[in-house]
Order: sequence, then structure tokens, then C-alpha cells
Amino acid sequence: MERYFVYVVTFLLILHLVQAQNQTGFISVDCGLSPLASPYNAPETGLTYTSDADLVNSGKTGRVAKEFEPLYDRPTLIMRYFPEGVRNCYNLNVTRDTNYLIKATFVYGNYDGLNVVPNFDLYLGPNLWSTVSSNDTIEEIIHVTNSNSLQVCLVNTGISIPFINMLELRPLKKNMYVTQSGSLKYLFRGYISNSSTRIRFPEDVYDRKWYPLFDNSWTQLTTTLNVNTGITYELPQGVMAKAATPLEANETLNITWTIEPPTQYYSYVHFAELQNLRANDTREFNVTQNGIYTFGPFSPLPLKTASIVNSIPQQCDGGACILQLVKTLKSTLPPILNAIEAFSVIDLPQMETSNFTVVGIKNVQDTYGLTRISWQGDPCVPKLFLWDGLNCNSSDISTSPIITSLDLSSSGLSGIITQAIMNLIHLQKLDLSGNNLTGDIPAFLADIKSLLVINLSGNNLSGSVPPSLLQKKGMKLNVKGNPHLVCTAGSCVNKGDDGHKKKSVIVPVIASIVSIAVLIGALVLFFILKKKRSPKVEGPPPSYMQASDGRSPRSSEPAIVAKNRRFTYSQVVIMTNNFQRILGKGGFGFVYHGFVNGTEQVAVKILSHSSSQGYKQFKAEVELLLRVHHKNLVGLVGYCDEGVNLALIYEYMANGDLKEHMSGTRNRFILNWGTRLKIVLESAQGLEYLHNGCKPPMVHRDVKTTNILLNEHFQAKLSDFGLSRSFPIEGETHVSTVVAGTPGYLDPEYYRTNWLTEKSDVYSFGIVLLEIITNQPVIDKIRVKPHIAEWVGVMLTKGDIKSIMDPSLNEDYDSASVWKAVELAMGCLNPNSVRRPTMSQVVVELNECLASENARGGASRDMESKSSIELSLTFETEVSPTAR
Repeated sequence: MERYFVYVVTFLLILHLVQAQNQTGFISVDCGLSPLASPYNAPETGLTYTSDADLVNSGKTGRVAKEFEPLYDRPTLIMRYFPEGVRNCYNLNVTRDTNYLIKATFVYGNYDGLNVVPNFDLYLGPNLWSTVSSNDTIEEIIHVTNSNSLQVCLVNTGISIPFINMLELRPLKKNMYVTQSGSLKYLFRGYISNSSTRIRFPEDVYDRKWYPLFDNSWTQLTTTLNVNTGITYELPQGVMAKAATPLEANETLNITWTIEPPTQYYSYVHFAELQNLRANDTREFNVTQNGIYTFGPFSPLPLKTASIVNSIPQQCDGGACILQLVKTLKSTLPPILNAIEAFSVIDLPQMETSNFTVVGIKNVQDTYGLTRISWQGDPCVPKLFLWDGLNCNSSDISTSPIITSLDLSSSGLSGIITQAIMNLIHLQKLDLSGNNLTGDIPAFLADIKSLLVINLSGNNLSGSVPPSLLQKKGMKLNVKGNPHLVCTAGSCVNKGDDGHKKKSVIVPVIASIVSIAVLIGALVLFFILKKKRSPKVEGPPPSYMQASDGRSPRSSEPAIVAKNRRFTYSQVVIMTNNFQRILGKGGFGFVYHGFVNGTEQVAVKILSHSSSQGYKQFKAEVELLLRVHHKNLVGLVGYCDEGVNLALIYEYMANGDLKEHMSGTRNRFILNWGTRLKIVLESAQGLEYLHNGCKPPMVHRDVKTTNILLNEHFQAKLSDFGLSRSFPIEGETHVSTVVAGTPGYLDPEYYRTNWLTEKSDVYSFGIVLLEIITNQPVIDKIRVKPHIAEWVGVMLTKGDIKSIMDPSLNEDYDSASVWKAVELAMGCLNPNSVRRPTMSQVVVELNECLASENARGGASRDMESKSSIELSLTFETEVSPTAR
């Protein structure tokens, strides 16, 4: 008996651990729950729920009335309600660019004793999600996050006080529930069963709720055998083990629902054959939606799930929708259906405030402990809920709003001026007057290019005003009333303010101005006369005129010798529309979108004053790109070198970098194997040109997926040449240099010896090849072998290419092509650089890989529809059969 008890306890413990593991990434919030009672496991599902105390800054706790308690279980018995403020928001930490199923539960239960039907708005970030207008409702949406934070907001419309009982987020795979645009709002999700059992977690690993759906004109089919429930949608066994067919063999099987026109929808219809068909039996049917032929003839596979999914959204005439399964003349059996889901398309057009900006303003909020009731949700949008003290530019919903003005005057601030303000990179006006701020005035304020009005008066700042602020053109700086601030000429108002001192200052100033004007006039006259006498000689712009020792006046670095493509800083400001749209950020600084001549799109990289990359690397990149030209190297449109303002202006690459597409942060679409090969082949051609087509040869030194950019046609181009080096002496095979590059991509031989050769680029390119093959991080400390090269080496000993190939490709590739690419990558990573292939050899090998992949032809999983409705058919099996 004791042994039996131990077995039972062990089994229950294992079951509990398995369920706990399956909750990875789940967010389950019991709204209103006391932190002392958190966390707990819900009895029905085993899901772990936590308190919302750390997720929201406002609200009070309520509980359903006693007469309603028997109707509900924990966690819907209590709620948080919001009697104060117009907008109250939950701030959730999520994973950017992840497909989430989000559920918000609202059970009124007459918690306030007023018996008023709820009516308030529910927002997802800055966009309206739904209006809550019933006593008991669940709002569900499938939404892809734009950043690492998500706000769910309840808005008081003046009818009733907002409340919420439960908030749940479940991460989905990126190839599930894909839409052309917008998010998916739940309409219904049903499995075909005449039972009353609702199915959810743990049977559904994504905690989707499946409700039984049945009609008296159907016959129930069930099986006790195991059904292959699929690798894409991972449907519950209990859902796919039940199905229905029409009672009458020749009848159609119909599913109807209604939506408000002109709302669009997506449907997901799931099939599996549950009956053991006899030799002369055939089940075959066509699928129609709203009377239009959609797909068929189709025969479900025995005990294997197939899903028919709309690739484009559909509409229903008058709001009445109907799905019909129609038996073909060949079929001896009626149609079969196991499950169906439907979602309406909800557009969330208003973009969230720029992530850099949100991080900055929230850090400001945390640093100074600001508890303003309006400082919840998105800082800028909707405009109706703009945070107090902010002004934003949010006129164009197609671009992220930006904070342009921050007024925290007389707000009781203390401490130093926080560095978090640096993230407010579009700030034009900053008012911190009338507080108790101490410490120095930080120099980073000069790095905020658009900031031209700063009011720091009435604080306790000390030190002196940074020269970079004093030299900034157009800057209006007010530092009055800081008794410990050291005043230098022109930095702040003199303490003595009587008329005598004013006059004593004004007279010499006027005299100085007159003297300077006379001197300038004399110099101008001298140069005009000299120009008339001197022959006209072409030369570099004045700021690049060389001193007698051939060095640049800015430093000991040689001057840039280019005569054209140079822009002034004021031109850079105009072309970027005052640095309005950020494309990204790197070690050099921020990259902005811009236009040259009003039509040509460009990417403008601005050197930050705090950047570790200085003028040397800036000059190296300009000079290299001015003399090399290749279709697979990013083109330099121009540069700016004006005082402390350095900028590189490139051709615009509309599709970002390869890393974004591999990680899924750019979009949710998976690059197929052929596209990946094309991209790395083009990158290899760019490197091959640097090694063999340039005189002297060039080594890139920083080859990685973030430095492979893609234009609107997905043509690949190498970028970021700030670390590139050339071999200046004819016949020289290496240069000795301080090691530079990116960890993980760095050639170990170069690291040991400091001898740089073109084979160092080959090694880095080998790492890039492994990334596109495996879609694994270069360094992952969780792996047994953290470095990708070591990990692949271990996996290859098993002889199975599937163990290292990116699983999201669903084995849709030519195995011979993949093996050849893996062998090439491992050759590039040979510890002895002499044994690595040249980039010319790499190009040849990759051409062969691509030819092999392209030769397999009709192996694509995409299926062409015979009608105007575009569909995809997903057979959730190990082998994907072709459509019949």
C-alpha cells in the first residue's frame, strides 16, 4: 500500500511539473488579488495566477455579490475597479514581435450593489479594442506585439466604472493565425460534439477555449485512437477525436454565423478522418464560403489533421456568413467536420509612441517618482489621453508619435538631471525649472539634436555650463536662479545686476564687436584680391584643407580627400525632417530616415558624442565607400563633417537587416530556404569584390547578419565599413592590427595572432551561414555547447540534418542543398585559416546550393486556389500530400 501511495504521489508530482513547464511565457493575472495570496494554482486548470499589484498603479479591489458567488470560481470572484481617472492601464512585460492570444475577463456580479449594466471601453495600447457592455463577457484577441511592453487600458466613458477580473496572455508560434494586416478578434471557436464539456488548458497547450458545437441534423463520430493533431495549430486530442457528418448522406454540412458588415473575417477549419473506411468507400467534398467555391475536391486523411485556412480576409453579404461542405458525385460518404474557428479582422491603426521615447519617459517617471494619475498607458496617443506636461507630434498615424516637449516645472523634482532624458531624442523643449535639482548640467543634452529650448532656472545646479551646449546654434538656455552654478562668459546671467555694471559690460562688448567687424572686413577684402590674382585650382572643401604636414586640422588623422558628396549639418537636419523617424541604433549612433532632393530615400547615421567609434572609423568608412562600387555593397550618398557633427548618408534599404528577418522581429513571415541562399550568395559576392576587386584588397572585419541589409527587392548588400582595413603594400598577405570585430563572429586565429587576412572575413561568413541554416543565436549559454560552431559540430555527429535545420521551414528544402551549405560553413570555420576556402570559392559553392534548391521545382507547400478566394491547406503530417 505504501508503494502504491508513493507511485501516486510521484505521478501527481510529475504531472504538476509537466503542466508548470507548459506555462512557459504565460501571463495569468487575477485582478484585485492581494499580493499575500499570490501566486496560486487554479483548481480546474492548474494554471498559476498572480496578483496585479505590480502591473497597475491605481484602482480598488471588489468582489462579486454573495448571491453570485456559487456561479463563479476563482479567479473570477474578485476584480479591480477604477473609480478615479479616465484611463487606467495595466503595463505588461512581453516579448516583442510575438503573436499573443490575449484574454480579458469581465464578471460584474453586482459587486457595487448598483445593478448597473457595465459600459466602458477597452484599449490595447493606443487603439480601441472593444466596448464592454454586458454583465459577463470575455474579450479575446490575437495580436502581434510591437515592443517589449504592452498596455491594456480601461477607459471610463461616463456611463459606468470600469473593472476587470482576469487578464491572460498566451504566446503563440509566429506561423499560427497569420493575417495580411490587423489583429484577430475572437468570433467563436467550436469543436463538433454533442457533449457539454468545454476544453482548455492543459489539453490545449495554448489555453484556447473550445466550446461544443452540434446540430440535430448531424451524426456524432468519435474515436479512441490517437489522432495526429498537427504541428502548426497543435489542436487538442479531445477536439480532433470528435467529428460529425450529416444524417442524410447527400446533405451538405453547414455552419452559419453573423458579423456586422462590412467587417472582414478569417476562418480556420480543421479535419481528420475518424472512421475506418472500407475498400469501396470514398469521402470527398468541396468547401464553399458564402456560396463561393473555395477548395476541393478534398478527402481528409485517416487520423491526421488537415486545416483549411483563408490566406486573405473574407466578407459576408449583409453580415450573414455560411460555410458549406458539399459532397462530390464520386463520394459514397457525406462530408465530415471536426472543428472550426472564426475571427473578425480588427485594425489597430494608431502606432504606439516610439519605443526609445517610451523607455525614456518611463525612466524619467521612475527616477523622480512621478505619480500623476494621467501618466498611464501610451504617453502620446490617443490625444484625448495625452500625459500632463507633454506635447507630442502624432498627426500621422502611419508613423510612431514622438515627444517634442517635456514640462516638469515646479514638480518637486530632486537629485540630478537624469540621463533617461537622452532617450527623448526628438525633444525640442525641456522645462525643469522651479525644482530642487542638484549636480552638474549634463553634456548629453547637447546630443539631443532637436533640443533648442532648455529652462533649468530655479534649481540648485552646480559646476559650469558644458561648452557643447553654449556652442549649439539657436539654443535658448535659461539657468537663472542656480546660486552654485559657475558663470562663464555668456553662460548665465551675471549676479550683479545694477545699471553701473551693465554699462561697464556693454561698452567693452560694443567696442569688441566693432573691432571684430573691421578685422573681418579686412580679411574678406584680402582674400577677394588674392583670388583675383591666383589661378583657379580645384580642391577639397575648406574644412578639409590640409595643414603643411598633410594632417587634418581636427586631429592627427589624415583629411578626407573627397571633393563632393559633402553635406552641411543644416542640410542633414532638413533631409531628416529634424530627425523625425528613427530606423535603428548601433554603436555609431542613431540612424534616421530622410530624403535627398525631396525624392531619394536615404538612411542617415549620426555619430553620437558618446559613441565609442570616433573620427578614425568615420573617415575610414567614407573613404572606402567613395572608392568602391558594387551592387552588393551599400552605397554612400554623402557625408557631413561639420565640427562635432558627423553623419554618413547611405542609400535606403527598405527591408532592414538579415538578423531582423531571421529572428522574426521585422515581420512574422519566414524566409524560405531559397531566399536565404540568395541573400548569403549576394553577400558573398560583395565580400569577394572587397577581397579581389579592390586595389589594394580590403578586409571588412565585421561580417555579421546585422550588417547584411536588404532593399525593397530583398537584394542583399554589405554595410558598416568603419572597421575595414586594406593591404597597402603589393603582395602583402596580412596586416598586423589591434583586434576588432564582434564576439562570436571573430576569427580565433586573428584573435590570437593579431594578423588580419581576408580569411578572417571567411570565418565570420561561415558563422552567418550557420545562422541562416539553424536560425539559432551565435552564442547561447543555455546550450551544452554555447558557440554555434561547436554546437553544430556536435549535432553533425548524429548524421541528421533535421537536428540542426531551422524547424520553422517545416522540412521544405532540398536536403542536398542544405548538406552542401553546412559543409561549406564548417569549411569556412576551419581553425587553420590556410585551409579555409576563398570567397571566390564560397561564391561558386553557394551558386551550386541555390541551383540545387531551385531545381526541385514544385515542392512548395503553397497551393493555388481555383477561385477568387485564396486559401492555404495545411496537412499536419510528416509528409505533405499534394492537392488533388
